[in-house]
Amino acid sequence: MARLPRLTLPGLPHHVIQWGNNRCAIVQDDEDRQQWLDLVAENAGRHRVALHAWVLMDDHFHLLLTPETADGLPLMLQAVGRRYVRYFNDRHGRSGTLWEGRYRATVLQPERFVLPCMVGMDLNPVRRGWVVEPQQYPWSSHRHYIGQSVDRRLVPPAPVWALGNTPFAREAAYAEMVHAGLPAGQIDTLMQATLHGWALGDEAFVADLQKQTDRRISPRRPGRPAKNPL
Repeated sequence: MARLPRLTLPGLPHHVIQWGNNRCAIVQDDEDRQQWLDLVAENAGRHRVALHAWVLMDDHFHLLLTPETADGLPLMLQAVGRRYVRYFNDRHGRSGTLWEGRYRATVLQPERFVLPCMVGMDLNPVRRGWVVEPQQYPWSSHRHYIGQSVDRRLVPPAPVWALGNTPFAREAAYAEMVHAGLPAGQIDTLMQATLHGWALGDEAFVADLQKQTDRRISPRRPGRPAKNPL
């Protein structure tokens, strides 16, 4: 089956995942991690993409981004991917690809899925068993959103602002959301939508998006194939 082109819609949040080739490590130390983050921030600004949240694991990364233009997101990720691979290969004396194919992405309905997506991203190191609490892991945006650090590269999405009238109220509310966690089914929903490139939202949201693109943005409903009238 031919792959669908990636869906990119300006003004809406996108959840992006990129894995290392064969799940190999894409970072080996904190110098690599900082280089990756610097390239993400630099190219987000260059291509007019708002960086909302991020988490960098050893073998993959997650980003939550909103592009201003239709080509901003793919241009940003292409630039990050190429420059980081060149840096990584030169530094570690290797050659060849680092990424497992193309990045995966989904468009999210902001009011329903942005905060769950951020929570799921923040809990990645906990699910891996690397830390007990997400604030113990330094390579994510979590500590910014709970008030333990300031990351000026980040642009808080609208649902974060809606959590409270003061920074303290928003930070406390978000910390409580992360502490409560996500149902396993919601994590799976987020992952499957991202892996397959389906838009994630209610029926009205998805139907409205479908009017804006010729690309199919939701899975076909299961059912019997139509009978051949002949």
